[in-house]
Amino acid sequence: MQLDRRTFLKSGLVAGTAVAGVGGLLARPSLSKRELARDAANAQGGYGPLKPTPSKNTGETILALPEGFQYTVFGKTGSMMSDGRKTPGLHDGMAAFGYKGRVRLIRNHEVRDKPGQAIGAPERSYDHVAGGGTTTLEVDPKTRELVRDFVSLSGTMVNCAGGPTPWGSWLSCEETVIGNATGQVYHKETAPGGGYAKEHGYVFEVSVLEDGAVNPVALKAMGRFVHEASAVDPVTGIVYLTEDFKSAGFYRFIPDVPTKLAEGGRLQMLKVKDRPDLDTRKGMAASAMKPMRAEWVDIKDPDPAGTHNKPLAVFEQGKAQGAATFGRLEGCWYGDGCIYLNSTDGGDANAGQIWRYRPMGAKGGELTLLFESPNKDVLDAPDNLCVSPRGGLVICEDGGGDNYVRGLTQDGRLFDVALNVLNKSEVAGATFSPDGETLFFNLQSPGLTVAVWGPWERGAL
Repeated sequence: MQLDRRTFLKSGLVAGTAVAGVGGLLARPSLSKRELARDAANAQGGYGPLKPTPSKNTGETILALPEGFQYTVFGKTGSMMSDGRKTPGLHDGMAAFGYKGRVRLIRNHEVRDKPGQAIGAPERSYDHVAGGGTTTLEVDPKTRELVRDFVSLSGTMVNCAGGPTPWGSWLSCEETVIGNATGQVYHKETAPGGGYAKEHGYVFEVSVLEDGAVNPVALKAMGRFVHEASAVDPVTGIVYLTEDFKSAGFYRFIPDVPTKLAEGGRLQMLKVKDRPDLDTRKGMAASAMKPMRAEWVDIKDPDPAGTHNKPLAVFEQGKAQGAATFGRLEGCWYGDGCIYLNSTDGGDANAGQIWRYRPMGAKGGELTLLFESPNKDVLDAPDNLCVSPRGGLVICEDGGGDNYVRGLTQDGRLFDVALNVLNKSEVAGATFSPDGETLFFNLQSPGLTVAVWGPWERGAL
């Protein structure tokens, strides 16, 4: 179901897309491990040291949290949902919406199995042999416990991140260009596959108003590439898109009709003005906090033939016009008139970068490197992110060791919010409830969702 902005605002639906100010984030110098640990625990804006904490509803110790914080656990892989189907695994990107006095979460599932069975009914699946998609969960805002859940998008693949829209929907992005023919590029650089009923690599829209699986429509004008995340500027309706590949582009989609993405539009890729072919993956730390003028080049063919064997077919169109190269762009979120995005392995230490794009008129804007991790002890592989209601950034790690949810203050200080003490799985899908009182996120493996609450007013989030 499509809503224009006026109808959406009247409906009382509120997506968890904070617009509080995030400004002046500064990259910090390298510190020793001991200094890092102290700084992360006690940074201004932080909440203090983390300690293992049992969940309120199950008693399991899954997270370490600061003093005064609590959490519940629900939506586990394999658990029976309200629609009689089992919860799929590989929980990833997510957003929270207000809905009839409850919170509705729309959650991606980064399923990348060989052709098999869709998570929903075949007649409501984009591809009846593709096992990814989304589930919708209704949560009581007071108890933070699950009320009901169901499949809301079926028959897609490798639904990694995505993003909420201001008109009450979730954009689920496929992080693959797999398709029908065998011997294809399955996910990114490796793993051949094929044999699916449909071609993949697209964005799909899921309305928060739906009480079951949507009729899936591939938004082909938004490009066929290794999609990661999206963020919508509520002022213009422009959708910004990231690409999770070792050489990646940053894109924007200008819809022909704002809020109605299925009616088509124009896909573009970012170029740094007066610095054609800029490679942002290395050598950028010295220019941190120095805005660079950016412009956009048109992508003539957003859905090129043969993409299943050439996942950079869209990227190369922009690159040929001098567009910028990033390293594995992941999370993307709107806040305070800007788009924030992560490069998970960007930077001289390959430990991650955090960027900000500020639109300045229809033709371009400013691109700024806000933070570059000097080593993986500081920040390791930033993945999903969101802007908190109080103006800080929430960053999910997907590194090789312990994985944290971290906060970044407006003066550039990192601090710890939560630690996955269950295993070494990545954390993903951070999103605040519309009232700002609950932070939801996922542990991708074994697949579960948590709701965390406590004295947020004590710090930057």
